[in-house]
Amino acid sequence: MKDVSQKPDSLRVARATATLHAPAHCIELLRSGDTEKGDPLKTARVAGILAAKRTDELIPLCHPLPIHRAEVTYELADTSVRVIAEVQTIGPTGVEMEALTAASLAALTLYDMLKPYAEPDELHIEDCRLERKTGGKSHYKRRLSVPRSAAVVVLSDTVASGAKPDTAGVWVRDALIAANFGHVEYAVIPDDAAVLGELLGSLIAADTAMIITVGGTGLGPHDITVDTVGPMLDVEIPGIMETARAFGQQRMPFAMLSRGVAGYVRDSLILTFPGSRGGASESLAATLPGLIHLLETGRPGGQHPGGYGEAH
Repeated sequence: MKDVSQKPDSLRVARATATLHAPAHCIELLRSGDTEKGDPLKTARVAGILAAKRTDELIPLCHPLPIHRAEVTYELADTSVRVIAEVQTIGPTGVEMEALTAASLAALTLYDMLKPYAEPDELHIEDCRLERKTGGKSHYKRRLSVPRSAAVVVLSDTVASGAKPDTAGVWVRDALIAANFGHVEYAVIPDDAAVLGELLGSLIAADTAMIITVGGTGLGPHDITVDTVGPMLDVEIPGIMETARAFGQQRMPFAMLSRGVAGYVRDSLILTFPGSRGGASESLAATLPGLIHLLETGRPGGQHPGGYGEAH
């Protein structure tokens, strides 16, 4: 199965349809609900909802998902019935297959209940398709439309001395490049407040759109990042690192100990990620859709219809 453990949950909705063609007298049976097996539309509705809930048992490699809502409705024409299935979840992957399975099985149920009243060549199902989906990467972008500058600053005495390689900062840098950040500066410095302050000052003066520090967010005597960055912030955005901590806490019990902060200094967005490879990658995975949205709609990036910032 595909690994979706690093994808944040989001509200996801999918709508699928399928069409059953049948003689006019069969469509009238659907309208009246009078067949030897009972009401076809009501029975097919239940079948479709159950199919959505059990899709992972029917299709290999589908992830099991909590189905928060599933509904099957119909549009009846003279010689056809269009089955409409809509499925909703909050999860790391979408419900397209659940909606398609629901529409398909509801249509098959109608076929089964009408087949005593028609010849085989008079009944056929066609045009099963996904009509719409929202949520996930199709709705919440993880890639900039227009490249912006960024910087990754790794704070570690041991990495700066050459005693061990950096993996966390390199991962964040490469992920930002993949997200269409055009130029990503990368620096490794010791856990020194003065050095960090001077480097951040130069990056802010250069109008770097986003700066991510990696390391120094814990409670040790050398963890100076938060104490240095925090007082610099003109506008703090608590929700960014709250989201990162909540995401990490679902994966390991120590994420709650990170003191990371985030916000703006002038027009530069600064985030402070943990120094571990897992902590840094999980923090970016959790926050990247929101960061992309903020950079493209907030200050100084553009205009949001709800009033985020002003265009420059």
